[in-house]
Amino acid sequence: MKKILFVLTSHDELGDTGKKTGFWVEEFAAPYYFLTDKGVEVTLASPKGGQPPIDPSSEGPDSQTPATIRFDKDKATQKVLANTHKLSSVDPADFDAVFYPGGHGPLWDLAEDQDSVALIETFFNSGKPVSAVCHAPAIFRHTKGQDGQALVKGKKVTGFSNSEEEAVQLTDVVPFLVEDMLKENGGIYSRGDDWATYAVEDGLLITGQNPASSEKVAELLLEQLG
Repeated sequence: MKKILFVLTSHDELGDTGKKTGFWVEEFAAPYYFLTDKGVEVTLASPKGGQPPIDPSSEGPDSQTPATIRFDKDKATQKVLANTHKLSSVDPADFDAVFYPGGHGPLWDLAEDQDSVALIETFFNSGKPVSAVCHAPAIFRHTKGQDGQALVKGKKVTGFSNSEEEAVQLTDVVPFLVEDMLKENGGIYSRGDDWATYAVEDGLLITGQNPASSEKVAELLLEQLG
């Protein structure tokens, strides 16, 4: 049985707006069900452990998908989510791959989290896939390859686009823009239309642009694991 680690944000403050953020439900639920329905064992972790914060916007009527509706009725998965492992206690050797759901939260914590940085580098250097969707490619802000260069340098990547951030009017709230950061780190950034499904695979790195791309990332990840 394949084992995949999901790493979720523990951060719930949307900058200094006084509003709440966290992870985006669809970006957790769609890949989670896609993988578990196919017999993959998924383990959940977050920097603080326990219940990761859900972005309230991702629970609104406009953000509902079959996966989020399923999650809303799924008490068993809600219980698993409420008890995520503490990231510092996780051993990458126990897993075949790692997946990071997005939401704005990761921009503040996972992008800077040393446990996360070390985990990603260990997975990558062990020949295991690292995948992230929407804002979660923020995790590559400080990750390095074995050559000491940025991990994404020279690799095809995508992530939440500047125009999508502009559309949700948070360009001036976020600590950095995912698209800009990936380019600054030498990533070969590409994108599809705003809000359309778009995912990129380059070796062990698999990235998706936005919420609609989350299941596609999981599909590519499962294909790579064979």
